[in-house]
Amino acid sequence: MSVSVTKIASNKTFGGILSKYTFKADSLGGLDAKFNVFLPSASESSKFPILYYLAGLECTEDTAPWKGGFLRDAAQEGIALVFPDTSPRGAGAEGEDDSWDFGTGAGFYINATNPIYSKHYNMYDYVVKELPKALQSLDLPLDFTRESIFGHSMGGHGAISLYLPPWGQKAFTGYLTGGIDEGKAYDSTELIASAKGKNLNILIDYVRRPLRSVTRINSTKAGQLLPENFSAAARSAGFTESQVDVREQPGYDHSYYFISTFVPEHIKFHSKFLKA
Repeated sequence: MSVSVTKIASNKTFGGILSKYTFKADSLGGLDAKFNVFLPSASESSKFPILYYLAGLECTEDTAPWKGGFLRDAAQEGIALVFPDTSPRGAGAEGEDDSWDFGTGAGFYINATNPIYSKHYNMYDYVVKELPKALQSLDLPLDFTRESIFGHSMGGHGAISLYLPPWGQKAFTGYLTGGIDEGKAYDSTELIASAKGKNLNILIDYVRRPLRSVTRINSTKAGQLLPENFSAAARSAGFTESQVDVREQPGYDHSYYFISTFVPEHIKFHSKFLKA
């Protein structure tokens, strides 16, 4: 089935072009879905590897391009960036606008099975299946054989799918009929334990402060999602530090000041594998 995607904005930046698109996403119940794509400056023969960025709670597809400092480094590395939104918008589902950490702006990149949310809140299918099809329909110079993903906060939770109480409990008990047990399918600590023997390349930065921690690839609140548990599970599964590197960065907070500080290193990290 063809996808009809409309360009609604375009800006030149760092020699490349940042464009905003929209289309009606089946996985989101037919609602309009907006996303941004950054393409570096290129010759006619260039095709760029793709790096997807999943943003955090309360963010949109615009937050990272505006605040994160991503575009300069992606332009230098010759990498395309894709910025999806964080949830469906305007679903009208019960309670979706009652709190900042559930519903609108807080899709958690999972597929809801609770009937209240299952028509629209399927951000996993949207990011993994439908968004790539929308990108392919645009005939942009993108190399779909070279893709990677990273994120911040809830987006890190989406990229490495941590589920640990109490943050994961609220999302999983709300979106999933099977609650916490069903949520284990999205739990990166569970998943990495079962990934023994695979070739993994993961870089995580986090900050430990009272109730706050930030990571790239994954970002969590320190007292809630416990990145050290993920690290311990990785070591137990036999992964070395060069394969799964979890680094504390003292003194920073959960903001985009932290992101803009460390994003150059992370884009270079992904570039190393995307260009291999």
